[in-house]
Amino acid sequence: MGKHLFRSSPPPEKPTAHLSLAESAVQECMSNINAVISKWTSPAASSSDEFLFSTNSRREAEEFVTAVRHLQSTMHRLVSVNPSSEKLIYAQNLMQSAMRLLESEFYRVLKANREYLDPESVSVRSYRSSRFSSSTTTSVSDSEDEITYEENADEEHRFSGGDSDAMDDLKMIADCMISTGYAKECVRVYKTVRKSIVDETLHNLGMERFNLHQIQKMDWEILDSKIKTWLKAVKLAVRSLFFGERILADHVFSSSGLIVESSFTEITQEGALILFTFPEYAAKIKKLTPEKMFRFLDMYEALANLYVEIESIFYFESAAAVRSQVINSLARLGDATRLMMTDFESAIQKETSKTPIIGGGVHPLTRYVMNYLSFLADYSESITAIFENWKLSVPTPLPDSLYISGGDEANPEDLYSSPVSVRIAWVILLTLCKIDGKAQPYKDVALSYLFLANNLQYVVVKVRSSNLKLLLGDDWVYRHEEKVKLYADKFEKLAWGRVLDLLPEIPTEEISPEEAKVLVGRFNDEFETSYRRQTSWVIPDPKLRDQIKISLSRKLMLVCTEFYRMNRFGLAGDNEAGVRYTPEDIGNYLSDLYFGSRGSGSVSTTGGSGSGS
Repeated sequence: MGKHLFRSSPPPEKPTAHLSLAESAVQECMSNINAVISKWTSPAASSSDEFLFSTNSRREAEEFVTAVRHLQSTMHRLVSVNPSSEKLIYAQNLMQSAMRLLESEFYRVLKANREYLDPESVSVRSYRSSRFSSSTTTSVSDSEDEITYEENADEEHRFSGGDSDAMDDLKMIADCMISTGYAKECVRVYKTVRKSIVDETLHNLGMERFNLHQIQKMDWEILDSKIKTWLKAVKLAVRSLFFGERILADHVFSSSGLIVESSFTEITQEGALILFTFPEYAAKIKKLTPEKMFRFLDMYEALANLYVEIESIFYFESAAAVRSQVINSLARLGDATRLMMTDFESAIQKETSKTPIIGGGVHPLTRYVMNYLSFLADYSESITAIFENWKLSVPTPLPDSLYISGGDEANPEDLYSSPVSVRIAWVILLTLCKIDGKAQPYKDVALSYLFLANNLQYVVVKVRSSNLKLLLGDDWVYRHEEKVKLYADKFEKLAWGRVLDLLPEIPTEEISPEEAKVLVGRFNDEFETSYRRQTSWVIPDPKLRDQIKISLSRKLMLVCTEFYRMNRFGLAGDNEAGVRYTPEDIGNYLSDLYFGSRGSGSVSTTGGSGSGS
């Protein structure tokens, strides 16, 4: 905007005696204002780097604004006593010139101090000034946000050329133009400049305008990339861009709440709707699969965490569309999450693999489901809200196919009041029932129980070591730990029972050498048979593996040690060659078991100590 503004020269002065007091007051104001306008719109001023609203001339600017306001009031007085006075025409022309100068300065201050008035910088300064104030409008408590604000503060220090009085200068000009009837001109300039900044900032954050059709046509890899960009942008947009714009509008137009509302809404609403509509469109894509759920939960969590701040920033009635869009996007994200969860449950029920897992290890279904659920539990607040009114359709009573070996399973709805806990418990129950069915193809019953113990142990460990424990509770963990022990006990009896049964648990008297020799021979054969068939079996969980080994070692070594002690004379001499496994040998062989491919699969068939490794 140029500085060579039209100026009205006042008419030749009449003798003071003939001027009314009102005309004298108008004349005096006009003289003061005219001098300032002449100075700051002259060719010399145009070629210099000095401006009316700058550090060196701020006092003059304040006096000029005061004079303009005074001229407005004296014109009103003159109208009341002499509405046909020629002074009014010249005064009005001069007022328009003054407004053009103020409008020009308003535009210049907005543009010249863009960095200082950057929404991020404004929000940081506001955060600092209100950090310890109980009247702050935005509460930020988590450590991540503390870091974000400190990083923004560091960024602010890198700005150069900004005038720290810019916000006050803008407010001074706006107050003057509004009070003198030139609000429309002031607001027009403000909206034009600030909207371009908001739009540019959103563009720099990677936000693009998409319609539903465009998003539905995107490959998932592209959409996933857009979601990641959105997740980074939304927090900055709300807590820096929109928050900063709100603070700036509140400050500059503090004299008029209506102007604050209209200017802020017009500047930010278009960009805000682009930002907040994206999650809704993304949630309406046609190929929603369970693997994609976590991206949508990320968006839900981001919006939910920001909702209070969004509501506070966009609380105006004219910004209702923004608030409504956020609510709508949250609803659509919730719908998408429930749909993907239903597909996840259906996929578990439809899983039909029948090939037994070698060595009775953890089934891929168990790993997949529990890893999925443990990730899901990290979004406990979000899924609690999403699943809140989602009724679980569970047959009552549960069909026989939904009971797993070793004990009854209660209906999850009978155990929990929280819908999300019910849902998680139900999915785990479905999985365990599937695993129970996958234990049937094992020809060795002992291996089927080892398979069940391994899989249930994996489930328990995942629950205990994740946020699933908070959702399912200690009682769930305890009950399923007991079931693991039940499976482990059955495995021991089936895998080693014939070995243990050969030797009396507590020998009370010495038996004949012949009987001892026969008993030891049978023990050797059974031990070798049991050992060899288990060399490829696996117990992946170290704790469970150690528990089973310790239990077996105590039982076998205790019996063998006591038996050899009681019959040491009968097993001496010629019978000593029949003793292939001492208690120490048994311990060594057992220590080599349940690592799967790590087991050597060989045992010593000659007398003396063997390691089995």
